[in-house]
Amino acid sequence: MPMFVDRAVLHVAGGSGGHGCASVHREKFKPLGGPDGGNGGRGGSVRLVADASATTLLEYHHAPHRVAANGRPGTGSLRHGASGEDLVLRVPAGTVVKDAADGRVLADLVDVGTDVELAPGGAGGLGNAALATTRRKAPGFALLGEPGWSGDVVLELKSLADVALVGFPSAGKSSLVAALSAARPKIADYPFTTLVPNLGVVVAGQERFVVADVPGLVEGASEGRGLGLEFLRHVERTAAIVHVLDCATLEPGRDPLSDLEVIEAELARYAVDLTATGEPGLPLEQRPTLVVLHKMDVPEARELAELVRPDLEARGLEVLEVSSASHEGLRELSFAMARLVRRAREQAPAPAAPRVVLRPRAVDETGFTVVREEAEDATDGVRFRVRGTKPERWVRQTDFSNDEAVGFLADRLAKLGVEDDLFAAGAVAGSEVVIGADDAPRGAVVFDWDPTLVGGAELLAGPRGEDARLAGEGRRTTQERRREQAERKDARARTQAELDAERREERRAAAAGRSAGSGGRDRA
Repeated sequence: MPMFVDRAVLHVAGGSGGHGCASVHREKFKPLGGPDGGNGGRGGSVRLVADASATTLLEYHHAPHRVAANGRPGTGSLRHGASGEDLVLRVPAGTVVKDAADGRVLADLVDVGTDVELAPGGAGGLGNAALATTRRKAPGFALLGEPGWSGDVVLELKSLADVALVGFPSAGKSSLVAALSAARPKIADYPFTTLVPNLGVVVAGQERFVVADVPGLVEGASEGRGLGLEFLRHVERTAAIVHVLDCATLEPGRDPLSDLEVIEAELARYAVDLTATGEPGLPLEQRPTLVVLHKMDVPEARELAELVRPDLEARGLEVLEVSSASHEGLRELSFAMARLVRRAREQAPAPAAPRVVLRPRAVDETGFTVVREEAEDATDGVRFRVRGTKPERWVRQTDFSNDEAVGFLADRLAKLGVEDDLFAAGAVAGSEVVIGADDAPRGAVVFDWDPTLVGGAELLAGPRGEDARLAGEGRRTTQERRREQAERKDARARTQAELDAERREERRAAAAGRSAGSGGRDRA
């Protein structure tokens, strides 16, 4: 038997962005081709789509962990990494998405085709080609890809019905749905036959509406007894409630009046979730109500109905006597429900047009904060925590195994004004500084602050990441090269002339020495 699940806890995570590539162009006769590292691809997102073919959350009950694909890293020759593929999760229309931590409503997928991004993927890191500037011509580093969003959400399915049939088990609600519509729910002669909400489309004149059979309401349902607590949420979206009272029950201590009082008490105790958009704001006990005295095909039921009907009408309730077996009163019931639905639709407020709210950032807003924290394990018992979108994103993108990348991060933080705010907060040389939250995906960065070495650029012979061989100021003109070539020729000629002169002088000296030696031998 297929299992019906209308609530599931989903653990979702967007894909991580691909890392950027640090590469240098290599080509024959071009030893200094410049940086050509490509960017990393963006991680895939987890998306929810309301699909008409989906009827239950069973798939996510058995497989609650869903992770989108990661982005591919960039490579050399300016090849960017491919973006990760989005993971599309199809859920029934009427699914409400809530944050598992605080119960805050994130989305309400009422209409079929509604698409919501649940867990965005992380951005890809920039390659060294994208980081090159006129001052940083050959970066030896790239940025890392960011991790995707991850967290837990709760999916709750609430039936999109106009009318809810409520009542004790075996009151004949499923039989009414089958008699009024083309739906064919399971029907049997034992309690709790219906284990899932059954929906049926009813047409009465010009009105077309949906009727839901809500199973399992017994005394204590609002507190978790029976199946009522699991399925009372399916009544929240309905415009009207129809109480189906069993006039042919043989259970001792039960009669239509007591059944009605029990069910009304349970509806009053149930706390309607008013946070989800698109739901009626009225509590369940204040919504338009009809009373159906069911099973009029049984003689004893008709006699009991004649006894209780005056009491019900005295309470201001509209009462109808119906039999799903003989179809007695079905037409009157369908038109009575149509009147309630039409009245609710007419009184419903027109949907307000979405407003675009612009909240420009203040002129003096820096985009980050520096907070002084007292901590026993910190240096001198004090640490300074830097929080902000930009600093935390820059920390996640930094490869701390690369000294040049760390220096680039320090320069960005100094340019943003973090150093000035640390001074203003009372930080001194050697103070412990933390960037980010301790529970961040890649953790927080902790370091001892040295204000004289924040940027580190003064330790370099030139601007960080610059290759002197690529500097345009050192290139010679054609005239300068020709003049230098002529000077080299002249220098070689002078050098050759000096060598020739030295060799001639050595030959003359050697010849003079030989002449002197031969003259001495002759005198002897």
